[in-house]
Amino acid sequence: MEGMVTDLTLARKNQNHFQEYLSNNPTASPGIDLTVIVLTTGFWPSYKSFDLCLPVEMVKCVEVFKEFYQTKTKHRKLTWIYSLGTCNINGKFDSKTYELILGTYQAATLLLFNSSDRLSYSEIKSQLNLADDNLVRLLQSLSCAKYKILIKEPSNRIVSSSDHLEFNSKFTDRMRRIRVPLPPVDERKNVVEDVDKDRRYAVDACIVRIMKSQKVLPHQQLVLECVEQLSRMFKPDFKANKKRIEDLITRDYLERDKENPNLFKYLA
Repeated sequence: MEGMVTDLTLARKNQNHFQEYLSNNPTASPGIDLTVIVLTTGFWPSYKSFDLCLPVEMVKCVEVFKEFYQTKTKHRKLTWIYSLGTCNINGKFDSKTYELILGTYQAATLLLFNSSDRLSYSEIKSQLNLADDNLVRLLQSLSCAKYKILIKEPSNRIVSSSDHLEFNSKFTDRMRRIRVPLPPVDERKNVVEDVDKDRRYAVDACIVRIMKSQKVLPHQQLVLECVEQLSRMFKPDFKANKKRIEDLITRDYLERDKENPNLFKYLA
């Protein structure tokens, strides 16, 4: 918890430094208000990171922040969790302009319609590089729910790969500021995923804590100590622990000894 609080404090300072960077480098500005919260992976639950193909408007934002971040540190890698982001965009319809509050994926989908009034399901999937289950939820939220910002053909409530979607220029609503929610996922599946996520986070934190204390440990001893510490919370899985160790290696928390691959060293 202390690490999370420290992280958020540093994130606010980092955002202030980013604003100063843009003020001193006006040509670098993406032309969009951008807030980025940089957090340390080990302090927070793990989230899936998808290789979303961002529209050009968003790409510029990412590139500008990367350039700024590299002036601060060259030893850390940024992993963008787009599913946690929000976007406020202005939708210009025939009646008036509305401020739409959307998730990053929803906003990326709508921005495609700046260059095309009509797109097929397969075209949207190809341009965004999204899996079908994610894309179906997005298109349902934008064409089948309360706020029909897109018109779907055929006009039923089931999104399929043969559908075509068109920007709904006739859209109206009494509110000028509209939050467009995503449809809920299956609750049981969501609970299981949350439990798995929390357990991965607990295993990561435990491994890092052990290695920070010991600095160097053989694989078997690390796994046994981790299992012993976590057994009061849940029954750890040996295979899952091995995966978490490999993940921490890719995130530069640990490294294998060059001469003995069963020996791990603490890095972070």
